[in-house]
Amino acid sequence: MRTIPLINVEDLSFTYSGASASSLQNINLRVDRGEFVILTGLSGCGKTTLCRCLNGLIPHFYPGQLTGKIEVAGLDVQHRQPHELARYVGLVFQNPENQLFSLTVERDLAFGPENIGLPRAETRRRVEEALHTLNFEQLRHRAPYELSGGQQQKVAIFAVLTMQPEVIILDEPTSFLDPKSAHEILELIHQLNREREKTIILVEHRLDLASQYADRVVVMDKGRIVLNGPPRRVYSEKAYLIGIGVPKLTLLFNRLRKDRLHVRGNPITVEEAYTRLVEAIARD
Repeated sequence: MRTIPLINVEDLSFTYSGASASSLQNINLRVDRGEFVILTGLSGCGKTTLCRCLNGLIPHFYPGQLTGKIEVAGLDVQHRQPHELARYVGLVFQNPENQLFSLTVERDLAFGPENIGLPRAETRRRVEEALHTLNFEQLRHRAPYELSGGQQQKVAIFAVLTMQPEVIILDEPTSFLDPKSAHEILELIHQLNREREKTIILVEHRLDLASQYADRVVVMDKGRIVLNGPPRRVYSEKAYLIGIGVPKLTLLFNRLRKDRLHVRGNPITVEEAYTRLVEAIARD
């Protein structure tokens, strides 16, 4: 018997008011509880629009023509206001400076729980838990603009997490970060997925770094979902991957196969690639 998905999108299409073309066309997507899904595709393919649909910003803040069905945690998004959906879906923006606006880290962490009406004691408990998890106790009174980019992104993620949503959507959270900070952020997201069982939808282009954590990769093109499956299977499809940052190890193995080295699979980690190469050399 199929389980009820945490996110269920059926035949979703959307056109922004005043636009001549649809941003989303016949989207069908289900995400089960606890999944880690990467959403990728060329710029302008509809990724951010789809995320806005999942947390109710579309159609409530971004008007337009919407058809189809969007359900999150059993709630009909079209008939629920964003402040109601915030208890179930959290959205982390691409640039943390667009999300952090209080005078201190502590106040930014408290903003969400206060605005969904939690008691003061519970808000304080969640803020203290977030500061402890991040090891940011010494930064509680620091202004967000004084933090590094990686620190700002961590605060932005936990400002959403203090509302304890079931789904966390992150719109390219590593795009302003150096590789080390990006790796730290992805490790943090992975930890939230595995240890806190948060359902993750990660919009990301840096697939070299992110793919090892994902259960599934969804590729969009011109407002449609064109590929949907486990990373290794998706990266074997060449027709829709032009211009997308396919992991370099996968590209390397495709090149080796063209050069008649009998390597198997599409590795997404160095360890996996090493094992496959050793096997291929031993066979040859």
